Amino acid sequence: MRIALGSDHAGFRYKELLKAHLLRLRHEVHDYGTHSTEPVDYPIFIRPVAEAVARGDWERGIVLGGSGNGEAIVANRVPRIRCSLCWNVESARLARAHNDANVLALGERLLTEDEALAILDAWLTTEFEGGRHAQRIMLIDSASDAAQRS
Repeated sequence: MRIALGSDHAGFRYKELLKAHLLRLRHEVHDYGTHSTEPVDYPIFIRPVAEAVARGDWERGIVLGGSGNGEAIVANRVPRIRCSLCWNVESARLARAHNDANVLALGERLLTEDEALAILDAWLTTEFEGGRHAQRIMLIDSASDAAQRS
């Protein structure tokens, strides 16, 4: 899978951890930064991840910060992005199965390394169920498209 990554300074350490894990699993990864723990404004690094996924340059994206909240908000401002802030394996599984989440947000300050890796693995391996959920995704995306046109 082709995956874009981005973080702020508070998510940098886990971004590096997840990047190494993804590469071990033979995924193709593009790192949009940041590249250190020096304080930065997270939208500068998160929006390019979401835009690249929305354009189809990358199949999925992962964004990280201290809590992941701001990162999820920024990503979800981009049409056709369905970013889910996940805090355990079940939230990641449902984000994919029911919401076809194409971007994952994680908070480094709220998760252990093992939890972050387990969430990532669940999010990577869970397929979208489709069915009744496909109609909901269509409604989400059409509302996003309408908002962009106005």
